[in-house]
Amino acid sequence: MLFYSFVIIKGVVMTTCLTEKLKELGYDYEPAGLKVHGFHQAVRTGNLIFTSGQVSALGDVKFQGKVGQEVDLETAYKAAELCAYRCLQAVGAIDDVNKIKRVVKVLGMVNVAEGFHNTSGVINGATDFFNKLFDDNHARSAVGMVIPNDWAVEVEIVVEMED
Repeated sequence: MLFYSFVIIKGVVMTTCLTEKLKELGYDYEPAGLKVHGFHQAVRTGNLIFTSGQVSALGDVKFQGKVGQEVDLETAYKAAELCAYRCLQAVGAIDDVNKIKRVVKVLGMVNVAEGFHNTSGVINGATDFFNKLFDDNHARSAVGMVIPNDWAVEVEIVVEMED
């Protein structure tokens, strides 16, 4: 079952589901596999799905390095958007992403070089991506740290699903 949002433009009712919106943004959506390295990409409790951290890599596209040193702010912003998309893929391992009611919480982690302090500017890539897809805003944290395997960015989310 697909859930659609309805928009009226000049008297014409337009419908779009999340996967169609993703396609408009250049993402050909496919859900992720559930189990990876002995843990799950996502878990569900009630109508909430929590994703594991999703790093800045998809297929041949990989963002690695310290932000503020090997990776500039603009590239890191794009890496955060990619992580956000990967979070939606992880949700899809549990349920149909078209049933996402809202993104509740975003935790963005940035692999920072010494002296880099604009973690919010990086994680805005994930926030802006989600705000293009969902009407409600989310809570968010954006922190700097060392990320394993030198990934530039890692994001995890909590989503509320339709009943």
